[in-house]
Amino acid sequence: MSTNDNSTHQLTEEVLGLIAAGVDADLSDAAFNAYSMRLFALHYDNNKIFREFCEAKKVTPEQVTRWEDIPMVYNDVFKTHLVASFPLEQAVMACLTGGTTSLTQRGRIFRDEDGKRLVFAANRTMTGAYLFPDFEEGRRCRILILAPSPDLAPSMGMAIGMDQTRRAFGTEDSMFLLGKSGIDIKALLKALRESESSGVPVALIGATSAYVYFFQACRRKNMSFRLPPGSRICDGGGYRGRFGKVSRQDYYDMVQEILGIPETHCVNVLGEAETATNLFDDALRRHVKGLPTRQRTRPVPPWSRVLAMSIDTLKPLPDGEVGLLAHWDLANVPTVLAVITDNLGYTTDGGRGCEMVGRAKIENGKVSPLPDETPISPMGDSAIFRMLETYVNFSIDFKMRVAKDPKVEPSVREEIEARPGSVASCPQVVDEILVAQADEEAARLRDAALGTFKDQTERPLDWYKAEAEKQDLLDHPEGLGSEKKTAVKKGRP
Repeated sequence: MSTNDNSTHQLTEEVLGLIAAGVDADLSDAAFNAYSMRLFALHYDNNKIFREFCEAKKVTPEQVTRWEDIPMVYNDVFKTHLVASFPLEQAVMACLTGGTTSLTQRGRIFRDEDGKRLVFAANRTMTGAYLFPDFEEGRRCRILILAPSPDLAPSMGMAIGMDQTRRAFGTEDSMFLLGKSGIDIKALLKALRESESSGVPVALIGATSAYVYFFQACRRKNMSFRLPPGSRICDGGGYRGRFGKVSRQDYYDMVQEILGIPETHCVNVLGEAETATNLFDDALRRHVKGLPTRQRTRPVPPWSRVLAMSIDTLKPLPDGEVGLLAHWDLANVPTVLAVITDNLGYTTDGGRGCEMVGRAKIENGKVSPLPDETPISPMGDSAIFRMLETYVNFSIDFKMRVAKDPKVEPSVREEIEARPGSVASCPQVVDEILVAQADEEAARLRDAALGTFKDQTERPLDWYKAEAEKQDLLDHPEGLGSEKKTAVKKGRP
């Protein structure tokens, strides 16, 4: 094992220890800074693209003493370059970034065995703390998953993550309910009625758009459920507007109306393929701990830091001021420590929490301080969405017209301890699956998207290695900065 391998593995073990200590552990800023300096040096030495990125900014590890000054890699770099800090032949896991998969826009995040352990450990800890904060070690419940399975989309981050949640917290009868033909309505209705009948809580996790699809179908069918206390729902991936205008509060109201789950037990998760740790809102955790209700925020765990950066200067903003969210995540050992996203948001609680308000948009060649959409309605052309909504309504009517409300006998159950022209992102794939049975074009897009996820899993690593060797940053991406310039050149409004 080389010195670099030893250093990487040692740092991985130390970060795994930080994660195992939990979300309430204390990691001082000085300690976080020390870890960050080690990780920066490791990435600078081992990651060719990152080193060129730093050289373009005239920054070396010897010049940096604060974690805040470590260069932030724009998430666009992941869409155009292979960003890996380990020999690519050691890759054991690949995820696609949202909305940017083609031969010229790779958008692939590779992880080695250490990186896989880190991302799984980080998100198991976060899921336990914020989605199952009332569960003692070893307790499990039935989990109903409204998202594609890893078998259907093997390199989709959403599918991989939700399968890990099923493995860590779910009983054997937990199941994925979203397939190529849409939601398995019969199995979903049966599972919900079984929970009602037995009085044993269930957890639903999945794509926001899939929930909206199902809730609206239930409304038209005059169907509702009263799931037992302790049931909960977690949504992620955003809602892309295909099923009508739905605000975040509208969504909570639908959950209460259709499922009988109170707002306190609704949790949202924000995940970025470019950074290892998902961020959950704190509503359920605060409720379980008996803390007073307040506006939701996403606590940042001890092994991470999040700042909102000014869209004009990329300097940190005080709490409450909206900017581009940047993440420094010690669990990013196989990639890069610091990533700045195109998410608009703000920090809370002295930087210990954050919240997203939407995606950034370009107006008159500038990044607008106003989001491109509401938090639950990200991105998209409204005319297209109106057309697809028609298809969706048709498919909902068709499926729910023949669906029967199952009569479940009382039983005893035991609780066991994107961009235009690119292949669809995780939320887009979910949307395409939902509308595909009613629309030939949507079915074509669905099959293309799912085929791409499988293609990335089956493509030989030698292909990626050859591609990586060709890459440099002579014309390096500048994230939203380059979008500003492009917008000005093209005269876009």
